[in-house]
Amino acid sequence: MSRFVLAADVKQESFDWGNVGWRSIPSITGSNHLAVLDVTIEPGFGHDFHKHPDQEEMIVVRSGQIEQWIEQQSQLLGPGDSVYIDMDVVHASFNTGSGTAHLEVVLGPSVGEGGYELVDVAGEEPWRSLR
Repeated sequence: MSRFVLAADVKQESFDWGNVGWRSIPSITGSNHLAVLDVTIEPGFGHDFHKHPDQEEMIVVRSGQIEQWIEQQSQLLGPGDSVYIDMDVVHASFNTGSGTAHLEVVLGPSVGEGGYELVDVAGEEPWRSLR
């Protein structure tokens, strides 16, 4: 069902590293193909190493700077830069700048009622020793 998603419709969730605005997940839009998130990462924090076994992901940096990891390779990304991540690939995003990093994140397909799946591997080697 097509619909407008207004700012008031975006479900906000806080984490120790930042905030996620759930813009399109099944409970908000009914989408079975896309999960769209507004993500902020505070300076000095990050979304540690994890993977999405059944979802591809695209991260677009809207503002700020992040150190983006794909497996054991990292790259600094700034406004307008982006990264594509295949299903089941370990990755992480860390804010290395002085201000809040604002990201637009799209995952597909949407998985489950929440639209999103995550497997945390930050405590496993080699991920725990990379930073």
